[in-house]
Amino acid sequence: MAVEVGQPAPDFTLYDADRQQRSLSEFRGKSVVLAFYPGAFTGVCTTEMCTFRDRMERFNSMNSQVLGISVDGAFAQKVFSDQNNLNFPLLSDFTRQVVNQYDVALENFAGMDGYVAAKRAVFVVDKEGVVRYAWVGPNPGVEPDYDEVQAAVDGL
Repeated sequence: MAVEVGQPAPDFTLYDADRQQRSLSEFRGKSVVLAFYPGAFTGVCTTEMCTFRDRMERFNSMNSQVLGISVDGAFAQKVFSDQNNLNFPLLSDFTRQVVNQYDVALENFAGMDGYVAAKRAVFVVDKEGVVRYAWVGPNPGVEPDYDEVQAAVDGL
């Protein structure tokens, strides 16, 4: 079942790129941008994560935390984060629990039968843990409207 605006955001605990467990609930009191992406080191995903990086000053000024989430392992996430100087946590959903929880599992990614990645999707969660914005891309090549995501955060 899809996560919808107005619903509590499902909590989760995932490993970050430094292999530390991070939970959505630890950011309670801040708004959170959950940016699901299909795969590290791919063109559109790199552009997306770098765009969020370049907007972090604005997000920080609004007491908002960005979290990137993919099914890549923590080791790959670490190299991806370091190579792109990302200034927010990347979380590894290697068990696919969270992509299934948020109904953003992308079956047979890149034509690879059986490979499940994350759809490109963005959820904005308010300080109380309620989803206030949800966008799921129609295909992995479509980036979110970054201004729309920023406006959702600014409106909280």
